[in-house]
Amino acid sequence: MRIPLTKYGLPQVAVIPAALVAAMTIYWFIASYGSVQGLSSIYVWLPEIILFIVLVWVLSFFRDPERQIPNDPTALLSPADGTVTDVEFVENDPAFEHKAMRIGIFLSIFNVHINRAPCAVRVGKITYRPGQFKNAMSPHSGRINESNDVRMARLNKPKDELMVRQISGALARRIVCAAKTGDELAAGQRFGMLKFGSRTELYVPMRDNAKCQVHIGDKVKAGLTILVKYE
Repeated sequence: MRIPLTKYGLPQVAVIPAALVAAMTIYWFIASYGSVQGLSSIYVWLPEIILFIVLVWVLSFFRDPERQIPNDPTALLSPADGTVTDVEFVENDPAFEHKAMRIGIFLSIFNVHINRAPCAVRVGKITYRPGQFKNAMSPHSGRINESNDVRMARLNKPKDELMVRQISGALARRIVCAAKTGDELAAGQRFGMLKFGSRTELYVPMRDNAKCQVHIGDKVKAGLTILVKYE
């Protein structure tokens, strides 16, 4: 059965599992020799089990499951898997001049880390900002951490300008954005990922008919969960 791994995981998705398998193989030969000399079996198998668990976790981290994207042009879908940590109204973000609703999503090391387009969009300006690597659970991390702002213009009415902010966390040290200015993305289409725990924010211009559909603490899935709906 094919394991759905993301191409955005390269080179880590190839190098890290290969290194773990090599370490398991070498240790097995060393430990097997040691067991003949009276080494306790727990010292033979426990490190092997730990390395195997790490291997499974690494492969799981880079998983990229197929999803049935909702066909609803009035919906803004979650751009990331994770937990909603904040829903706030902002108007002084230097990267997004509109009064906006900001929905923050924290991605733990156990979540799928693929980023997806919230709706059918044309990609606008993309701005990378170097920064720190603080805990991504905090809403303030979006202002001080390394991040990548992806402006997007809706292709359906209302033709609002949106922004998805990819934010590194304490463990995430690699932002991947495959989208380019001028690209057209379908709702739920993959455009990048964040590696090893991070945060994603969706900025939506304030309007009376844009209704938030989630609450703090909700679990969301990229390309599946509706965050905002135009009424």
